[in-house]
Amino acid sequence: MKEFWIYTGLRALLFVAALGVVSVVWWLITGGVDLFFAVIVAFLISGFSSLVLLDKYREAFALRVQQRADRAAAKFQERAASEDDDER
Repeated sequence: MKEFWIYTGLRALLFVAALGVVSVVWWLITGGVDLFFAVIVAFLISGFSSLVLLDKYREAFALRVQQRADRAAAKFQERAASEDDDER
């Protein structure tokens, strides 16, 4: 679960940083900030940036999820096998 919170926190931090940069640049260019469009642009920038910058954390999270799924499947198979043995 730790990997989930690390990845999620870094995504949120990346979005906030992108929103700050987009807002400042937008304000310097136009003298005002349209928050709706700034959020959309920041969302796109942070999304594409996270593909590159957060790859290591995303892979760690995916590995953890896969390990948990494998353990759950193994336990399911054990229970199914023990039920088959009990029926005999």
